[in-house]
Amino acid sequence: MTSEPLPAGSYRLEVEPHGCFVCGDLNADGLRLPIYSSADRAWTTLTIEPRFQGWADLSHGGILATLLDEVMGWALFERDCWGVTAEMAVRYKRPVPVGRRIRVEGWAVDARRRLFRAEGRIVDASDGTLLCTASGTYVGADEATKADLKARYRLRLVPVEDEATPAAAVSTA
Repeated sequence: MTSEPLPAGSYRLEVEPHGCFVCGDLNADGLRLPIYSSADRAWTTLTIEPRFQGWADLSHGGILATLLDEVMGWALFERDCWGVTAEMAVRYKRPVPVGRRIRVEGWAVDARRRLFRAEGRIVDASDGTLLCTASGTYVGADEATKADLKARYRLRLVPVEDEATPAAAVSTA
């Protein structure tokens, strides 16, 4: 796999223990994925397990959508968006076999008041083949709820300059 150092200012996002299906460590059935971030972008890399298949040997589209929703939402944290998904569209470009290593990427597009937009994609981690794309609209929490969420989750940014990631990490093409 071709890789390059993470862009300067890349971080692993850490929060207090919680039950999120994708990134939480308290959900016994969850994925417990690390989420990384840099400059209005978020990403993770994983291999889809057979327990997440739909048709024989293919990843379930709902799992792929869940992964895209997660990284697109985290891509918005630098814009101070602590909210929920209002709308999301996914385009499945190619089937994603279980056992395939994928990279899930999201990036912020714009923000207006409490509405935030993000886009994302899933690529093959070994060669960058485009597998899925998505766009989403997120509604930021009101100020009181946002303050409560920040206090509860206590987001920390852990520098990861010494780790490597596929070159696709910084591209939106």
